[in-house]
Amino acid sequence: MHADIPLHVDIPLIGQIEQPELNDWLDAINSRAETFTVKPLEALQPEQLQKTEVAIVANPDPDVLNQLPNLKWVQSLWAGVEGLMGPAIKPDISIVRLTDPQMAESMAEAVLAWTLYLHRKMPHYSQQQAEKRWRQLPLAPPEECNVSIFGLGKLGSNAALRLRQNNFTVRGWSNSKKNINGLETFHGKDGFEAILPLTGIAVILLPLTSNTKSLFNTRTLSKLPTGASIINFARGPIVEETDLLDCLNNKQLDHAVLDVFNSEPLPQENILWAHPNVTVLPHISAPTTLSTAATIAAKNIDNYLKTSAIPESVDRSRGY
Repeated sequence: MHADIPLHVDIPLIGQIEQPELNDWLDAINSRAETFTVKPLEALQPEQLQKTEVAIVANPDPDVLNQLPNLKWVQSLWAGVEGLMGPAIKPDISIVRLTDPQMAESMAEAVLAWTLYLHRKMPHYSQQQAEKRWRQLPLAPPEECNVSIFGLGKLGSNAALRLRQNNFTVRGWSNSKKNINGLETFHGKDGFEAILPLTGIAVILLPLTSNTKSLFNTRTLSKLPTGASIINFARGPIVEETDLLDCLNNKQLDHAVLDVFNSEPLPQENILWAHPNVTVLPHISAPTTLSTAATIAAKNIDNYLKTSAIPESVDRSRGY
């Protein structure tokens, strides 16, 4: 047991989430915790907060975290932690993202489903139905469909392998070199430029960093083959929205499946809702699974309280 922490401690859950969801998280984590009880921030006494070394967070207010003088690390309930990466949060606070194997499986399933949606020309058939047009479109075998995964972390690697199992021709790109079970991979700036012309469907699974913000813009999107499509399951700002719309309108791109946006929920007045070549999804590609996420969070904190070992944390210099 950590020498400075009593046998059982109260841990705050700090976040901006609705009360029913908050209650679900509290119940799920507490049912799995051995050495601690997680409570809403306001349920802890000031003297408890002064001693707090670890907190569970879900979209927290940075000012609240900075007011905990002994806070060493936070366990995020989400996989995405870009909201915690800015200078607003003290640099000596370690950020542990949620790494859930179930999320990788859910994402791989979603990537396969929506790749098939594009490959089988579902958007075109939907438009034909609206126009009461009966027309069979040509279908190529999946081997002739070139899919590129941009981002080869756990989510991207799983997705790439799932696509390959379903006979798609799959390539991958990442910032640094990756070797994945014989998958043809590209990396760095030169690799990014090289993979674009080979891409019929671009699947974006990159973290949002200063290097990936607006990575897909008029210049880069125009390097995709005419008639290519994109699937963005990462973060909205990675794709420049205005440039994407231009490429769709001028037929450079055929279709975009978008699960993430600059502003969420997507404002009702946004043109993407009604665009005939855009499929809008409400951020559902890989939802957090409460049971498995709670198990991981509880295990990480229990281990810390027993051993003082902080789990692997985000590299702030890289942004992920």
